[in-house]
Amino acid sequence: MKFDPTRPLVVQNDFTVLVETHHPDFEAVRTQLSQFADLLKSPEHLHTYKITPLSVWNAAASGMKLEEITSFLQQKAKFGLPTAVLGGIRKYVYRYGVLRLESVGNELHLVSDDTVILKEIIGRESLSSYLREAKGERAISISQEHRGLLKQELIKMGYPVDDMAVYRSGEHVPIDFRQETFEAEPFQLRDYQRSAVEAFRCTEAAGRGASGGSGVLVLPCGAGKTIIGIGAMEAYNCATLILTTNVTSVKQWKREILSKTSLTEEQVGEYTGACKEVKPVTIATYQILTHRANKEDEFSHMQIFHQREWGLIIYDEVHLLPAPVFRATADIQATRRLGLTATLIREDGREEDVFSLIGPKRYEIGWKELESSGYIAKVACIELRVPLEDKAREDYAFSDAKRQFRIAGENIVKLDVIDALLKQHEQEQVLIIGQYLDQLERISQRTGAPVINGEMPQEQRDILYQKFKDSSVSVLIVSKVANFAVDLPDASVAIQVSGSFGSRQEEAQRLGRVLRPKKGTNSAVFYSIVSRDTKEQDFSLKRQLFLVQQGYQYAWLDWEHWQQSTETGGHHEVRAGV
Repeated sequence: MKFDPTRPLVVQNDFTVLVETHHPDFEAVRTQLSQFADLLKSPEHLHTYKITPLSVWNAAASGMKLEEITSFLQQKAKFGLPTAVLGGIRKYVYRYGVLRLESVGNELHLVSDDTVILKEIIGRESLSSYLREAKGERAISISQEHRGLLKQELIKMGYPVDDMAVYRSGEHVPIDFRQETFEAEPFQLRDYQRSAVEAFRCTEAAGRGASGGSGVLVLPCGAGKTIIGIGAMEAYNCATLILTTNVTSVKQWKREILSKTSLTEEQVGEYTGACKEVKPVTIATYQILTHRANKEDEFSHMQIFHQREWGLIIYDEVHLLPAPVFRATADIQATRRLGLTATLIREDGREEDVFSLIGPKRYEIGWKELESSGYIAKVACIELRVPLEDKAREDYAFSDAKRQFRIAGENIVKLDVIDALLKQHEQEQVLIIGQYLDQLERISQRTGAPVINGEMPQEQRDILYQKFKDSSVSVLIVSKVANFAVDLPDASVAIQVSGSFGSRQEEAQRLGRVLRPKKGTNSAVFYSIVSRDTKEQDFSLKRQLFLVQQGYQYAWLDWEHWQQSTETGGHHEVRAGV
């Protein structure tokens, strides 16, 4: 194909894709590309994506066809689509579903129409303990108890299994949406929430009968993932185990379930450090499941997976699923599994285990799409770069990399920035978010605002959250305990003062604290205060990658220039992008 300079993409033989950010079609192209490729780098003029087996498998699992991927790349690439990349994408798409797990009577069969691949699998010595006898040329029976382990091993070999075997129905629990609510009209799912629930159940349309239900739904913070989980419960009417990140989230799930459904207090239990109830619907924390007295002991609460005949297990914030829960999940593959998350990114690199054991991506909706519909707030992302204080710069020069990052994170100059931002937003509800407890205490002493951290009893946290909600507290300082599942709908300003190295998921979750719809302009601001020319600035670029892929642009501003511009009433110079 001839070179066409008007096109925005360059597809390279190593499966990387370069995207011109100033091209007039950039937004539409970025949206399409991100469905089957991952963002690696995002400097101002040229973004770099990578097409991987897993990114293609997730696209295929959520319904994207080979022709959609290849024709898009062929139409948008300046030099066309390299033969090697075209062949690789074809192979990846083909391999999703070439191996299937199917129920045949009381047996579980690994099935493939490709007899060559099946013979290769049968010949693998590492898989022999999972396999039983051949069932003709196109199937082999496997041990029911090895359903999860086999899927884990096969995806490592490059063969993601399409698990079409039946799921147990579980204990029947009637669950209906309330017809009488505090609102004037009966509760209803939004259109995209209904689509997400149906996508989770789409396996029924593929001929699986009543067995449908495994996979991950990806939606922005503030989009109502809890409501979608409740929608799945209402669809299946079964005993449900909900696993989530912390006690605050447990209470939010319970509150939403009781207010939106016909379930009663007697039917919904909390399983935490303080309260251990196993009821038809039980909400537990990952922390309690992974608790043990010492490293040699068993996990004392993992038995909750078997304490009732669960028909559905919901993994909230599935990107945070701890390793021990992966192991337990491998043993319960006959139970429906729903993962909810704002991002498929895992900082430990175990995305393939989520795919194998929870399920592939079944549904995703763009952050900007919900923003344009008014379902989440419009957020301006601003990175304010500040100089290191003189003494800190001296210490920084003679410290190792880890220490340098902390010195930059706790830079005392950031206190002056906070003072100025609080003055600028004194009529708004402000969250100050940070990593280091000593730093947060210094900010509290300086501002008089209360601090919430992991050492604070849950009752005290709840009191402060409520005071923030009713505006009797307008500034709240929070540690990483508030990264997840904290519903503070009126927060319209977030000030991030320090973070966990290059954690993209943390960046997304922190921005999520201000995404709830707002009255009036429905807008918010997310500030990151970063020490200039330090390790912290380098890591901030990595942190922002996921949000850039969602369509957010960061404005980079030098603090000194910001001050001068504010004092003179001038305009801030904004250099968009990351």
